[in-house]
Amino acid sequence: MQTPIWVPLLQVVVVFTYFLLITAVLIWAERRVVARMQSRLGPNRVGPFGMLQTLVDGIKMFFKEDTTPGMVNNPIYGIAPLIGVVAGFLSIVVIPIGGEVTLFGETFTLVVADLHVGVLWVLAMGSIHVYSVFLGGWASNSPYPLLGGIRSSAQMVSYEIAQGLAVASVFIYAGSLRVSDIVADQAGAGILDGVPAWYAIPLFPAFMVFVVGMIAEAGRPPFDLAEAEGELVGGFNTEYSGMRFGMFMLAEFMSVVTMSAIVVTLFLGGPNGPTFGAPEAIAWIFPILWFFLKMAGFIFFFILLRGALPRYRYDKLMDLGWKILIPVALVWTLVTAGFVLLAQEQGGMAADTRLALVGAATAILAGLVLTGGTRRDAGDGLDRHDQAPRRLEETAETELAPDHEEVAP
Repeated sequence: MQTPIWVPLLQVVVVFTYFLLITAVLIWAERRVVARMQSRLGPNRVGPFGMLQTLVDGIKMFFKEDTTPGMVNNPIYGIAPLIGVVAGFLSIVVIPIGGEVTLFGETFTLVVADLHVGVLWVLAMGSIHVYSVFLGGWASNSPYPLLGGIRSSAQMVSYEIAQGLAVASVFIYAGSLRVSDIVADQAGAGILDGVPAWYAIPLFPAFMVFVVGMIAEAGRPPFDLAEAEGELVGGFNTEYSGMRFGMFMLAEFMSVVTMSAIVVTLFLGGPNGPTFGAPEAIAWIFPILWFFLKMAGFIFFFILLRGALPRYRYDKLMDLGWKILIPVALVWTLVTAGFVLLAQEQGGMAADTRLALVGAATAILAGLVLTGGTRRDAGDGLDRHDQAPRRLEETAETELAPDHEEVAP
């Protein structure tokens, strides 16, 4: 029987409205939370608790004069902000925000498209997003935006490798690239009674690599090197104003929501959760609620990072990606593949295999911690950058010494 046309239309409207509303709430919530962390009030004038401030700011940007500098490359300069917004919208089409819903005799899932290669679709859309930042910086024909675009390109390439390897561990473990299969495999009990079957437990190193990578992919503090107001004025969007600047801002906040939804789907079971024996008439609400609560936790994590941590230095950012995250993700992908092959020889993914994965994850993390501590304790505990202030102090003391000798009688 053919599905009525109103079903896919309803799925599209519900999913996109859901993510747009969460993005609007995120903008308001971030300003309020960061303000509280800095002993300020935040927006509190427009609407109750300032909740309509985001709407007012959007209207202001829409009607604000949009100036175009004379030196820009006009076609690319205008298209660049659109790429980020479109890529953000397309990333969420494979993310289920709830379980099955029955309406007017039709049963369907709240997802726009359950693709056979859903995981690859997510990675592809994340790769396209970097073109928005880079082309915006390059088309501005200005030094600061160009530096921001180059930084963003190097940052995205570096962290996409680690993030892709972390996702590879997921679909190797699940045996499928379809997002619905990955979510379904995380339903029910896990390795122990009372412990959920989330992939974040047996694949904990991949989970941590993905979390760090998603912060860098979103270009959020402390990895916002593409903007870096103290160094690059505003970075890649310095020459933008009006609605086009607003689109860049919308794309940034949408990437926070999208990345939170992806990590919840791949590692925390997506909308899976207890329904507490509720009747079928209202049981469909619980998956939507669980998905929202899980995603809200990661969004709050993004906000806390912005208010609590200083911006990472660029060379340290690249070292973290190439020297730590990529090796860990590569080793863990091989470990996961080995255990999956072992489980297939045994006829299925037994609880013993999952426990062995947890043990391997613990051993790898312990090795990283011990190795990091050894490196910090080596020598005098200072790297070449940390030694620079000491050398400056010694030089200053040497230069001042003759002056003090001349003063003495």
